[in-house]
Amino acid sequence: MNAWRVRLPGPIDSGPLEWAPCPIPEPGPGELLVRVLACGVCRTDLHVAEGDLPVHRAGVVPGHEVVGEVVALGAKASGFAAGDRVGIAWLRETCGVCRFCLRGSENLCPRSRYTGWDADGGYAEFSTVPADYALPLPTGYSAADAAPLLCAGIIGYRALRRAALPPGGRLGIYGFGGSAHLAAQLALAEGAEVHVMTRDPAARELATALGAASVQGAADPPPAPLDSAILFAPVGTLVPPALAALDRGGVLAIAGIHLSAIPELDYARHLFQEREIRSVTANTRADAREFLALASRYRLEVTTHPYDLAAADRALADLAHGRFTGAAVLIP
Repeated sequence: MNAWRVRLPGPIDSGPLEWAPCPIPEPGPGELLVRVLACGVCRTDLHVAEGDLPVHRAGVVPGHEVVGEVVALGAKASGFAAGDRVGIAWLRETCGVCRFCLRGSENLCPRSRYTGWDADGGYAEFSTVPADYALPLPTGYSAADAAPLLCAGIIGYRALRRAALPPGGRLGIYGFGGSAHLAAQLALAEGAEVHVMTRDPAARELATALGAASVQGAADPPPAPLDSAILFAPVGTLVPPALAALDRGGVLAIAGIHLSAIPELDYARHLFQEREIRSVTANTRADAREFLALASRYRLEVTTHPYDLAAADRALADLAHGRFTGAAVLIP
């Protein structure tokens, strides 16, 4: 098979990825071998390729929004059969015995491992996944449309819940890419009033088309105080204006795994009156199951841009330079 590997982390325009033939992986005990049908392109993949996230394994294959077909099962793997369509997401393995796992917070497990960072992911024609972490997929979505649900969708869902949006409340969304455009639809379906802040004209058009109550520039104030906000853009300078836009008791959730430096905050303006900042760290399998059930119920509109698998480096460069809205998806 052919696959992309992180040859030498660095700026995406410097060619940190290498496209080369490699053996089809063998499923280990408890694992599934999956033929990749589609793999979403996530900003986390870009952070791994560029070295913003320190390399966990040299030469790793990125990609953790994988829709595939089971072609073989390793010893003692159960719950799936050859021919089943499954999803492979970011969270790949946890210890199951630490205090975080035992209290239902497996996303905080100190021994957690991740697809496309600790183990090879979906920028390839085949991949493996522990059967216990493979996800059944909702019906009604093509492989290309289902792929972004597996990280952009799941993380957006966790960020929405971390933002503690009250019923019928006002939600601010900062940045409007693959994850944000799915979280916005879910919030709207649940009765929220959504305000979008983004610098990209095409993203503003998409937000308006999806039903946002207002759309303005990335750091502009919304027309009314917000009950909750989510920062999807990995831009720390947007934290102060997002906090300033919150009403009393408002919560800002920061959705990304990587964020540039946050400027100095003013306590009275940004945090007083019980405003909060919360980070989002990966997701649990419960998050994934809950979100995919909601995606089945609401039938989200997924804005995708297909690329041939062999053009993954171009897809990541286009993501880095903001050349598309929604989500890029690789098709082998």
